Amino acid sequence: MRYESVIKGATIIDGQNQPPFVADVALAGDEIVAIGQLDTSNTGKVFDAHGLVLSPGFIDVHTHDDTNVIRMPECVPKISQGVTTTIVGNCGISASPAVLKTAPPDPMNLLGEQKDFKYPTFASYVEAVSHAQPAVNVAALVGHTTLRNNVMDDLYRTATPDEIEAMRKALRQALHEGALGLSTGLAYASANSCEESEVLALTQELTQVNAIYTTHLRTEFEGILGAMDEAFRVGMAAKVPVVISHLKCAGAGNWGRTTEVLGKIEQVRQQQEVGCDCYPYSASSSTLDLNQVTDEYPIFITWSDPHPELAGQMLSTIASDLNLSLLETAKKLQPAGAVYHNMDAQDVERVLQYPLTMIGSDGLPNDPHPHPRLWGAFPRVLGYYCRERNLFPLTTAIHKMTGLSAGRFNLTKRGEIKVGYFADLVLFNPDEISDSASFHQPKQVAKGIQTVWVNGKISYQLSKGVQGRHGRFLRRKFTEPVSNQIMEINS
Repeated sequence: MRYESVIKGATIIDGQNQPPFVADVALAGDEIVAIGQLDTSNTGKVFDAHGLVLSPGFIDVHTHDDTNVIRMPECVPKISQGVTTTIVGNCGISASPAVLKTAPPDPMNLLGEQKDFKYPTFASYVEAVSHAQPAVNVAALVGHTTLRNNVMDDLYRTATPDEIEAMRKALRQALHEGALGLSTGLAYASANSCEESEVLALTQELTQVNAIYTTHLRTEFEGILGAMDEAFRVGMAAKVPVVISHLKCAGAGNWGRTTEVLGKIEQVRQQQEVGCDCYPYSASSSTLDLNQVTDEYPIFITWSDPHPELAGQMLSTIASDLNLSLLETAKKLQPAGAVYHNMDAQDVERVLQYPLTMIGSDGLPNDPHPHPRLWGAFPRVLGYYCRERNLFPLTTAIHKMTGLSAGRFNLTKRGEIKVGYFADLVLFNPDEISDSASFHQPKQVAKGIQTVWVNGKISYQLSKGVQGRHGRFLRRKFTEPVSNQIMEINS
């Protein structure tokens, strides 16, 4: 049999948390067509993978790449660390379906400027992504705050019944057009005023189509257990899966409580479908929130609209130079972005180790000085936490970023190395893979990623960079297509 290409002699970690094995993998078109000891005499191209690990492409379940996959389709921060699928629309903010009459409110401004929100329907967003042909696959959630912003004149109040019905209608249409589900960002002021009943009304649209609910909890600080209860009540009432986004115990007074938090998830999972994701760092990043301004931990300013010249410094340094308090300084800098060193390292490790935890970078690609998770989250799990810290076997680490994620989000024929599955693959050196991105120099390509395939085509090589853009828009399973099959574009 003739194969287009064969990856020969790789140590295969198949994404199912099974023991590794050595074999050849053959590709034809966009699929894996054979696995075993293969005859390569009639093969177009053979890749020598002896001593290297071949795994499914990594799935970044928590991103804010919504507009960037269109504006910067090479997706270098993602493809260079082995990510082949990015899930956008998290934390209640999405690029569609969005109708903006003014500048985007916080935190929608993390996704871009007003001109970047030009997708009034989910279908129009699908078309734009397909036309841009990004280097990675894209799947999308619909953001609750985006829906609110479409129909409300004031985000800092509860929605009326008519407004909720308008949101439900828009969500229903987006689900019909392929959205994975709904996300909320209840910790942000623009959504914090909403009542639990508003969220429940929206999640009821998910029930009949087997969609998912993901949530940035109402608080990740001292009240986290109550916030989790709210999320689980919503999921139970609507009969939908719940994913807690970037699970953490934030704030010095909250450190060490992941034992309680994970215990609650373990208890709840006996009655309903739940999960979580996290990133492998003890610092978070978002917009500059006055409620999080404190001297208990360092806060780094990543950007500031009124004072861009002050970005790239610690808030405490700026405050000292201006002879102002931390709070006064933060007010002066807003709108702004920040990195908060607000977590305990042991808490991060506990969450990473938890069997239901998926990996999501939560990277902010529009930050001038981004959190290093944007470029380094996945190699950091494999290098630092797996190889150096021995937190879990390599098979488990890979499962958390491939098979577990594909199963949770219903990504058909992704996340595993199997015959008939799409050939989203990563070839890497297990002894070298590591994150290069740091808090001081965050825009650094990872080490050890040799070659990345997306839908059967080479998309990235360490020695050559991005080789092609072969990503597709991934609609929720069992949905009708919005546009025709997109073309492959080489860059």
